[in-house]
Order: sequence, then C-alpha cells, then structure tokens
Amino acid sequence: MAVKKFVVGVFTDEAVLFPAIGKVRSAGYKIHEVYTPMPIHGMDHALGLRDTSLHTAGFIYGITGTTTALTGIGWVFNIDWPVNIGGKSHFDLAAWIPITFELTVLFSAVGMFLTFLFLNQMAPFVRKHHFNLRSTDDQFTMVIELTEKSNAEEIKAFLTNVGAVGINLQEAETGWWIGRYDTDKTPLKHKGELLA
Repeated sequence: MAVKKFVVGVFTDEAVLFPAIGKVRSAGYKIHEVYTPMPIHGMDHALGLRDTSLHTAGFIYGITGTTTALTGIGWVFNIDWPVNIGGKSHFDLAAWIPITFELTVLFSAVGMFLTFLFLNQMAPFVRKHHFNLRSTDDQFTMVIELTEKSNAEEIKAFLTNVGAVGINLQEAETGWWIGRYDTDKTPLKHKGELLA
C-alpha cells in the first residue's frame, strides 16, 4: 500500500468543525476523512458524500434468500422426495411462506452486515491508522490529504485560521492491514506534535 502524507487538524467543538469543513472544501483541499467521537447529523452532507447503497445491497441479498428458499423447497418436494401427503399438491406455496420469509431476512441481514464491514474496512483482525486517539473520546479530527499541488505549511495556517486547536503532519498507509495492535509495530510515522 502506498504511504501518503496528511495534515491532521484537531477541533474541540462541533460548532467550529462544521463551518471549517465548508471553508476547507471551498478552498479546494482534499478532505480524506473527518473523525468524531459520536455520530453527527448532517456530516455526510457537509463532506459532500453520496447516499449509501446499503439498502440496495439488502434488497439484492433478500431476493437471493427468497430465490434460494423457493428453489430449495421446490426441489425437495417436487424432484428429490415427492411425498403424497393426503393428496395435497407438491407445490404448496402457502406452506412455504414461513421458511421463505426466514431465509429472506437471514440473507438480507447477514449480507448487509458483511457488506457494511467490508465497505468500512472493519473486522476484529483489521488494523487501521488512528490519526488522533482522542477522536473516540472528546476531539474532532479533520484529515486533509496532501497532493502534489498542496503545501503543508499553507494548509496548517489555513486550519489554524478556521479554528483548529492542534495540527500535525503524518504519514500513513491509507488502506488496512491484518495484524494486532498489541504485538505489531505500527508502520506509521508521526511528524510533529499536536499543539494542544
């Protein structure tokens, strides 16, 4: 994975963070991610993120579960083991509804859960770089990716002007890797310290 450079700005107030996001985007800087200690309504809109497609994936998984149930039950009762039960039809859709419903829900729930983990690169064995450990406690962290055209000192000054209380420069791999935090050395280099 490629190692990229990032300017990390730390904010202590949500009311300062929201206008700062708008100003950073207006200035043309590339926001890699914003980390917050709790969900914030409207953050995805402020960052210009599109709506999630997880509901579409859930529908596809549900249809797959329905098809699997109907195909499996139909094969068992019509081809593999057709039993004459009191003269009833082998194709009894009303009797198949509970199992079909349960497999639809099971496929949809498990599929969306695994898709969510994959898209967010989350799993017990996955390691990712933490730009600011206090992002899970009481600070808001804005990570701006440095490109060939951007100047780190200019971005640091810009973040200071929009209300960041701490700024530093970090190098990190943008993806994820398999490992444990307690045994593996982190492949990240911190340059500079937070100002606060």
